Amino acid sequence: MKLKIKEVADLVGISVRTLHHYDEIGLLKPEEITESGYRLYSDKNLETLQQVMFFKELDFPLKEIKEIINNPTFDRHEALQIHRKMLLKKRRRIDKMIRTIDKTTQNIKGDIPMSNKEKFEGFDFSHNPYEKEARERWGDDTIDKSNAKLVNMSKTEQTLMSDKVKEIFQKLADLRETSPSANKVQNVIKEWYDFLNSNTGHHYSLDAFKGLGEMYVDDERFTKNIDQFGNGLARFMRDAMGVYAEKNKK
Repeated sequence: MKLKIKEVADLVGISVRTLHHYDEIGLLKPEEITESGYRLYSDKNLETLQQVMFFKELDFPLKEIKEIINNPTFDRHEALQIHRKMLLKKRRRIDKMIRTIDKTTQNIKGDIPMSNKEKFEGFDFSHNPYEKEARERWGDDTIDKSNAKLVNMSKTEQTLMSDKVKEIFQKLADLRETSPSANKVQNVIKEWYDFLNSNTGHHYSLDAFKGLGEMYVDDERFTKNIDQFGNGLARFMRDAMGVYAEKNKK
């Protein structure tokens, strides 16, 4: 029996907008779309979605997940074993961080001494610690493909790109008390749309752009990063991106 998109969203605990976004970027296409426009998902779709969620739990970007699961050598059973191995590593790392928290608490109370090295046990932000497993199984080309544009940039180009993102976000933060449909807001949103399509190596359709805006609110990681520029900015961008997408479809 096929499930409607709302049923899948409720089953998995994600938003309908997220599933729309997965469809738009080709990560998870529904088995069927009815004449009335309803997306219907099969058991095979749910198996794919489970794989997507496992990879997301291990902090893989959506573009890399798409490359991996579309690899001709991808085997679901083997992937589950690799997921298990990766998650056990993650659990050990989290356990180490919890021990660091406990030791730090005791140190603050004056119960035990603690070296500077011990204060940072369990932390590792230099790279995705689970990527090595993926490279060994699905190959460097698959993992590197989605990052090729950024990797090939010079440090100066990367800095300029990062500065441009901050500049656009700050412009929008300064306008967040304005209506999302105001011309001056929409001009900056167009700048953001053009930037994404020119610099990320992925083409965003208007629907995908709108779906991305929804994820700014649905995914707390996006919200936290964006709202650093101004409280409520993620929600404001979502609304403004939605207006831009609908207006430019006409």
